[in-house]
Amino acid sequence: MLTLERKEMILALLQSYEVVKIQDILHHTGASESTIRRDLTELEQDKKLKRIHGGATLLQKMRDEPTMAQKTIKNSHEKRAIAQKAAEQVCEGDCLFLDAGTTTYEMIPFLKQKNIVVVTNGLMNIPALLEAGVETHVLGGHVKSGTHAFVGRGALETIDMYRFDHAFMGTNGVTVEDGCTTPDPEEAHIKAEAIKRARNAVILADHTKFGDIAFSRFAHLKNITLVTSSYLLQEQAMLYEEMTAHTAMKVVKL
Repeated sequence: MLTLERKEMILALLQSYEVVKIQDILHHTGASESTIRRDLTELEQDKKLKRIHGGATLLQKMRDEPTMAQKTIKNSHEKRAIAQKAAEQVCEGDCLFLDAGTTTYEMIPFLKQKNIVVVTNGLMNIPALLEAGVETHVLGGHVKSGTHAFVGRGALETIDMYRFDHAFMGTNGVTVEDGCTTPDPEEAHIKAEAIKRARNAVILADHTKFGDIAFSRFAHLKNITLVTSSYLLQEQAMLYEEMTAHTAMKVVKL
């Protein structure tokens, strides 16, 4: 198979599945792993895809926002390990903000035995928090259909009532220059307001978020602790090293 044909097949697989593993590409192309890795590198350089640990994914536009269902099935093992590491920062009696991300949702089982109070703008967080026996307060506002997050004027007015020991939230992208970003300005506003009201702002980011930029910035790196994993490609690892000069970064070893 010619190089151009392989690359077209890789892009076709991505259009069909959004995320593809290297092993799947090997199966469809019959090429060697080193050849496929080279193809992926070249396609990424041409801004046709984004490489991730073990495969590739479609590039996201700055206003594109995956739904909760789409995010839940991606990198679930990695997200769970990141969530467990983040939960280690929580002490008895703490007051937390927990946003509407899938990685923050994974924190809830690790909060079960702690005597804490949680404020959330995540609709899906509510039943899990109640099941875990956690005292739960919810922001007002309207609920977004995609991410199931409470946003808007009501949410902003409600969050002003609270102060937090820790604010835990996800991000759609993180870079040195742009900090943490998310597609929706309304969600970005909620995140920024939570950070203002927290003694410690913690961003949970799996390796796919490194180097991505979404439409709305909500945090500079100097203002947050970043909890991530060791699933970093070479370029992402270089970005990670640069970030350590700006933020207290914690690394989860998976």
